[in-house]
Order: sequence, then C-alpha cells, then structure tokens
Amino acid sequence: MAEKEKEHHTEEIAEGGEKKKSGNMLLIIIIVVLVLILVIGGVVVAMMSGNHDAEAEASGGTKKEASAHGDEAKAEDEHAAPEGDGHGSASTEVGIMYPLDLFTVNLLSESGRRYLKVEMNLELEGEELAIELDSKKPVLRDIIIRILSSKSLEEISTVKGKETLKEQIVSELNTRIKDGKVKNVYFVDFVVQ
Repeated sequence: MAEKEKEHHTEEIAEGGEKKKSGNMLLIIIIVVLVLILVIGGVVVAMMSGNHDAEAEASGGTKKEASAHGDEAKAEDEHAAPEGDGHGSASTEVGIMYPLDLFTVNLLSESGRRYLKVEMNLELEGEELAIELDSKKPVLRDIIIRILSSKSLEEISTVKGKETLKEQIVSELNTRIKDGKVKNVYFVDFVVQ
C-alpha cells in the first residue's frame, strides 16, 4: 500500500510538473501577446499623433500667414485713418507686396552698442514697379540702411517713432523711383538689441 501511495504521489508530481510547464508556457504566450498589443498600439498612437502634429503645423502656418496679413491690414488702417497723409488708402485692401532682405544696422547710441534687425515688405502701387525695384535693389538697400542707422533707440522705440520711420523710408524711396510709388512699409520683423 505504501508503494501504491508512492506511485500515486509520483504520478501526481509528474502531472503537476507538466501542469507547471504548460502553465508557464501559457503565461509566456500571454505576456508576448500583451507586449505585441502594446507595441502595435504605441506605433498606431505615434503615427496618429505624428499626423496630427503635421496637420497642426500646416494649419498653424496658415493661421500665422492669415494673422500676418491681418496685422498688415490693421497697420494700414491705423496708418491711413488718423492723419490722412496720403500713404494709405481708406480701403482695407493691401497692394502688391515686395519683400526685402533682412537689415542689420548699428543704431546711434552714446551708451554702448545697440543694433537693429529689421525685415520689411514694401507695398507697391503697381506690378511694373517691382521690375524697377529689382534693378535698383542695392540703391534701395543703401537708402534704407542710412535711414535706419541714423536713428537712436529712443526714436524708434515708440509706435509714433516707427510710423515716422516708415514715412521717411517711403518718402526717400519714392524720390528715387519712376514707374510708380511705394505706398507703405510693413515691418515683418523688428528687433532692437
């Protein structure tokens, strides 16, 4: 009888070992499946968020462009309405834009060195003027550099100072061109350091 119990006990141990092996194998399979699901889910989420970022970036660029155009129109309205100096029109339509390269100049300063970085667009009266401006670009840049470098920080740090600067640039440029006129100047970037 002791032998039967011993054999029975040995059979139970053998069955338990097989159960443990199959249980371990099942556990490994479940873990592998869960890991695969997590990896696939992570890839899907990354792809979806990557597409969302690209869409947001694309629409953000559109919003920035629309905002820049809105700021230009608003600046033209503010410029034209109060003084009626003939540089802007009563309508909110913006004319043909002629972008200029970045200007970096030293400002007049008694206390240390200050410089101004400006990027601007010129609003033109007609398309034919763009051809003339292309041919006279070095002259125009020279005129603008001389005007900008003749200003002090105090002169350009206020809104009125910037408006005066715009008017001076428009006036000086219009004396040098023949095929139309510059209607306005729009500062795209204006940094003083």
